Amino acid sequence: MFEIEQFLYREARLLDQERYEEWLGLMTEDVHYWMPGMQARYRNDTTAGPLIERMAFYDDDLLNLRRRVTRFMHATAWAEDPPTRAVHIINNVEVELTAVEGEYQVYSTFVNCRGRNESEENWLAGRRTDLLRRQADGGLRLARREIHITQTVLLAKNLNVFL
Repeated sequence: MFEIEQFLYREARLLDQERYEEWLGLMTEDVHYWMPGMQARYRNDTTAGPLIERMAFYDDDLLNLRRRVTRFMHATAWAEDPPTRAVHIINNVEVELTAVEGEYQVYSTFVNCRGRNESEENWLAGRRTDLLRRQADGGLRLARREIHITQTVLLAKNLNVFL
């Protein structure tokens, strides 16, 4: 449990420090990073929950995550000049063993605060379900992340952050 918490905290620190290449190094080659759009539904609506075929803010593999990182760091990325100041707070970490040796189902909650310019501030809060996989070198890597934010309408001007 401690090792997995440290993995998540280190990942948050790398993102806060814009060390994106190191962050990408925490991913497996087959990573799936998914954040579906949220829908407000009444309790008696029995329609299935978020479906992978519907709108998603993120539905990325490793190649697409690399493309996002490249775009964030490019000189013409106006949404990142001046750079966003971000803080990730990770909490409520819960770990379950899976049926596959060396894989862990990890649940956590997060708050992300982003500041830009003098007065622009955005907050995102939500929960994540991760699949962490132990590698041959003994380290852990992120194989899957499913993110659910609390907002049904994204209130920020952009989503130039990883959660």
